[in-house]
Amino acid sequence: MGLLLLLTSSLLSSYFFAGRAVDAQRLFIIRDITLSIEPSTDVTRDTNLTLRCKAFVSSSGQEALSREYTIYKDGKKLNVKTSSSSEDLLYPILQARVSNSGKYKCQINIQGQQLNSSAKKLTVTGLSRPDLSLNKSVVSEGEELTATCTAPGETGSIFFYFYEDSREILEKQVSSNLAEAKVRLSSVGIHKIHCAYTVFVTPDSFKSEGSNTITVSVKELSIMPVLEIFPQHKVFEGDQLTISCTIINVLHSFKSVHMYLSQGTKLLSTGDSKVNHSMIALAKDPAEFECRLDLGNVAKVATKTVSVTELFSVPTLTMSPAEVFQREYMKLTCRSESFAAERLSKDELTYTLDPPESFMFQKGTGEFSGKALLYNFNYTCVARAKGIVKHSKTLTVHPKISVSIPKISVEGRAVLGRPFKIRCQSDTGSLPINYTLLKDHKELSTISVKLPNQPALFTVTINYPAEINKFMCEAKNSHKETSLGKKLNATVIVPLTQPILTVTPDLADISEGDHLFLICGIAGTPPVTFRWYRVGSAQPFNTTISNLNHTSYQVPLLSKEHSGTYYCEAVNLANNIVRSNPVIIEVRMALWKKVLIAGFCLLAGTVLVVVLVVCFKSKRGKREAASELSVKPSSPKSDDSLTVNLTHDTEVYNADTVKVDKAAVSVWSKRPSESVDDEESSVESNEPDVEYTEVVHPQPVDPERAPLRKGTDTVYSELQNSPHGAPDHHDYQGSVEYAELNGEQPEINHFNPEVNNYHDLPEPVD
Repeated sequence: MGLLLLLTSSLLSSYFFAGRAVDAQRLFIIRDITLSIEPSTDVTRDTNLTLRCKAFVSSSGQEALSREYTIYKDGKKLNVKTSSSSEDLLYPILQARVSNSGKYKCQINIQGQQLNSSAKKLTVTGLSRPDLSLNKSVVSEGEELTATCTAPGETGSIFFYFYEDSREILEKQVSSNLAEAKVRLSSVGIHKIHCAYTVFVTPDSFKSEGSNTITVSVKELSIMPVLEIFPQHKVFEGDQLTISCTIINVLHSFKSVHMYLSQGTKLLSTGDSKVNHSMIALAKDPAEFECRLDLGNVAKVATKTVSVTELFSVPTLTMSPAEVFQREYMKLTCRSESFAAERLSKDELTYTLDPPESFMFQKGTGEFSGKALLYNFNYTCVARAKGIVKHSKTLTVHPKISVSIPKISVEGRAVLGRPFKIRCQSDTGSLPINYTLLKDHKELSTISVKLPNQPALFTVTINYPAEINKFMCEAKNSHKETSLGKKLNATVIVPLTQPILTVTPDLADISEGDHLFLICGIAGTPPVTFRWYRVGSAQPFNTTISNLNHTSYQVPLLSKEHSGTYYCEAVNLANNIVRSNPVIIEVRMALWKKVLIAGFCLLAGTVLVVVLVVCFKSKRGKREAASELSVKPSSPKSDDSLTVNLTHDTEVYNADTVKVDKAAVSVWSKRPSESVDDEESSVESNEPDVEYTEVVHPQPVDPERAPLRKGTDTVYSELQNSPHGAPDHHDYQGSVEYAELNGEQPEINHFNPEVNNYHDLPEPVD
């Protein structure tokens, strides 16, 4: 038998694994999967629904592949089913409820391959009416009853609510359609009870209508607390009060009974069946007393109010004056505004200060005096009478600090002619402080300072520097004294005037190699920043900060390159930039260069003069040699003797012609032009230039004849003019001599050697 079973199991296993092997070898593809809800996605309760999951699978075999379907609702797995058929998967929902609402999705799995359908939302509307039932309709005060609320046919997560007279008294969550609750009604009388429920379907909720209403009657218990207070009327502070709290109609069925006596929020005493308490009446305590009976679930309360008259009112502490300064006398007064005259006299009411070390001395009933301390101090007045003690509110005395002498200064810079701020501030002094600015002891303005470390700033303008010393500051923080500060002592910045640019040496005496000083001077308050500019350049070539009203810039060795137009700019703490007028500087040639050039010119002139003198002397030697020639008359008919002398620097022009060999020849003809070259002159005449002299003809004195004139005209006349009709007394030799002097008859010089032979000429006649 065992062998048969083993064989059967082996055959089945072989068949199963063979089938799996065949399925594993088949090819397939899941093309699509869809989910549909029939008959609709929006239905009412009790509708039968079907979820259809349809898969589209293509495979290489004829038989359907084994597949696994999974249905999801709101992301949670709802149902799993395996099928070897290609037919659609159907999932029924019978008598749909609101709890079936949600999003559904279908998934198919074939041999590890999965595909999900798109989600479909199902909405089911309509809830059943809840049903309420109670175990009792009549209960005693504090007694419990059982209420049961049912939601017929509903499923899911349900919240049940119970109501008493339309007021919700209980909430309960269950996983079924029924909830049971214990209810204790709040007060005696008739009450109406009903219930309702809510089904939660994430993320929505659906609430039902109200259930049926049941009326419940609550009967009051006969047990009651009793509160008694003695005395009840005309109670004054200090009177003794006796209070008792008891129970009437005690029911032995109540095993747990407790009593509580309280005054306001203060619990005075407790007990089981009776409570007694004694106390001193105080007006400040609450006037209402309460006796409470606790029966477990039931509480009974009895209350009474006692009016307590004040024996004396709470004292008040005042100070005079209202403001006091350190170490000043002050007065503190402690008074109770009212007291019960029928129970208390004035003498019985006493006042003291607390703490005792307040350094104040009592001057009378409730009056204290002394000096204010250097620091804040708290005072309290204590009134006492017949064992009643009352404290006033705490009075804090803040001794004011007298304002110190204010310090006056300039905020920022004081610039002449411009608005600036004057700062007034005291080192110490209680606020508020009134600062007043004075000028020549006249008030200009007042500023009240109410914040710590805050100065008073006044805006002023001055027209001359010494005006700043006329300002003073006054500080005051009381009605008694004022503190007057010193006069303002501050530097006033005077804006700069236009600079004046001067040059040393004088502009007319600036030469190369000189030391040039450019001096820029202004009127204004130093320090001053000077900048030097040369026209043509946007950047200064020198910047100097000076504590004086002037500065200079030196050029040690001038050259022609330093010629140009210069100007200077100045700026001081007033931040006004001023510019000088431009100065044109022309650097002339150095004196030594002028002297050197003049020396060269003088040397050149001297050399030229020397050359001219040498040339002149050379020519003069030749002329002197020629001037030794003299002419003597050979005519016997003439009694006059002719003497010819040649002198320096005399040229004779326009002489009368002398006939030689019956030819008109001018002995004193003009010299050749100076432009003729010396060599040409030497060709024309082998002799040097002849300097002509006077020719004097001594003759007898003729009284009838005009005196002989000394000069070339006279000589020429005597040489040429003989008496009319007289024969010529001169031979050719005299003519030849004159012709040689003129040097312009080549035929005489070259062709008549005898004429050129000077020693053959007659000696001059004395």
